[in-house]
Amino acid sequence: MRKKLIAANWKMYKTPEQTAAFFREFLPLVAAHTRDEIVVCPPYIDLQTAVAAAEGSNVAVGAQNVHWEKEGAFTGEISATMLTSLGVTHVIIGHSERRQYFNETDDTVNRKLEIALENGLTPILCVGEVLEEREAGLTEDVLRRQCMRAFNGISARKAAKLVLAYEPVWAIGTGKTATPQMASDAHQVIRHEAEKAFGKEFAEGLRILYGGSVKPENATVLMAEAEIDGALVGGASLDPASFTKIVKY
Repeated sequence: MRKKLIAANWKMYKTPEQTAAFFREFLPLVAAHTRDEIVVCPPYIDLQTAVAAAEGSNVAVGAQNVHWEKEGAFTGEISATMLTSLGVTHVIIGHSERRQYFNETDDTVNRKLEIALENGLTPILCVGEVLEEREAGLTEDVLRRQCMRAFNGISARKAAKLVLAYEPVWAIGTGKTATPQMASDAHQVIRHEAEKAFGKEFAEGLRILYGGSVKPENATVLMAEAEIDGALVGGASLDPASFTKIVKY
């Protein structure tokens, strides 16, 4: 059995003070929850507050992005060692908004994945198609390309901590959600690519999350799918009560 992972992606929301308030309310609500792994990914400026607030709890803290170099003249960027020095354990890589708005490519995703794994971070690698690709019947081709390029040059041993997240871009922040069957079909494609890259045993243990307008109202039916191993939650993760309902689906 793959242990489900429920991850909150706060995007560009919350100050350190708001982050501390969230954890004060959220942690008691999930304190006894051991069925699933829980991760909260706030903006960079909130990471230190989040790590301190979550210390000793069953909630891990992740970042939303990382640079592929160890250090250097990269104004505005954050390295993997900076993240681990704070106590951050997870990092989102290749989110569709990074690809759409900030020129993230399959190549940079691959480099970021490599540096995250080298530094012991658990990467949550995002893949997914835009609406035009879905309507043109290109979903499988897109997922195969994104996975193949992301996995390039990475061994199964090095990739041990890898987590994937399927997020159809047309479902992010739109209120539209892929049906459980659509998500399950996409996850099977991703798992097959992982098997080709890393072997059957690796693929069978790989956790693939669903992301795209996950809410308390649809979490239960999505999580019931055998191929869905958790969720990457956006807007609905900003409220402690709402996110708790998703965690406890």
